[in-house]
Amino acid sequence: MSAPLHPHGWTLVWADEFEGTEVDRSKWDFDLGNGFYDYKNHAWVPGWGNEELQYYTHEPENVQVRDSCLFIRAVKAPLHGCGYTSARLKTKARDGTVLFGKQYGRIEFRAKVPWGKGLWPALWMLPVEDKYGGWAASGEIDLMEIVGEKPEEVLNSIHFGSTYPRRSLITTTHPLPGGSLVSDWHLYAVEWEPGEIRFFVDDVQTCTYRHWWSCGRLENGMGVEATGDHDLHPWPAPFDQPFYIVMNVAVGGNFPGVPNPATKFPAELVVDYVRVYDKVGGYGPVPERGPGVMPWEPGHVSERRT
Repeated sequence: MSAPLHPHGWTLVWADEFEGTEVDRSKWDFDLGNGFYDYKNHAWVPGWGNEELQYYTHEPENVQVRDSCLFIRAVKAPLHGCGYTSARLKTKARDGTVLFGKQYGRIEFRAKVPWGKGLWPALWMLPVEDKYGGWAASGEIDLMEIVGEKPEEVLNSIHFGSTYPRRSLITTTHPLPGGSLVSDWHLYAVEWEPGEIRFFVDDVQTCTYRHWWSCGRLENGMGVEATGDHDLHPWPAPFDQPFYIVMNVAVGGNFPGVPNPATKFPAELVVDYVRVYDKVGGYGPVPERGPGVMPWEPGHVSERRT
């Protein structure tokens, strides 16, 4: 049964309940293929930069709307040199048209998530524009991803810092209670306000982040660590701009590894709904940057998993 449309203190501004028989193309477009062209560096980036093994399509085998749900299906099938097919939906079109973007608010998904070695399903957000530089200087917000063979855990993450390869990452691992698995129905949400990002699973707050940064320094087109506040974009960059929504099931890659014979295909990510809310009464002023280790201070690490 779907959750109430209006959590206390929030008002609905955008949603997809996945009624009907096909994807609403006024709300979603598709990434296609097994990579992208990096126009800045004039190079093709295979495997979506992560050595992923799937070829994304918009075919019915990989994406369906039925029973008031969206089904994203990773299938073990050869296509254009890849061993798997899947789908990745997003609220920004391939031609750059923004179908939906949001700066601040509550974003939530009710979903059942596939698991198994080599599976990498995710519900996440990317900046509408690379306002502060290439990934991850302009940020990324991950409401839900999993390590494929650990179905009892959910990861919440933010990516920020400098342009690749000097990006920073903070991840919180949330153990699901009571023997529940990601393949059961769960509600994944983020509440994003000026200077604060809070993650929730089934309305249990898993973490709060109040510290991040965005560095604009480049050397030979590559991101480098900041050496002081003068290298940083003004706080609370990069999380002070509109982001769009992404849903996908990747296969393989440098995070989950390669599927093994026990991995079950088709692997289906089932989404009951996506809902976006604004805070009743609006958002307050930007607070001071939260305490934390800056990249030029002793003890800085570019990744942390807690």
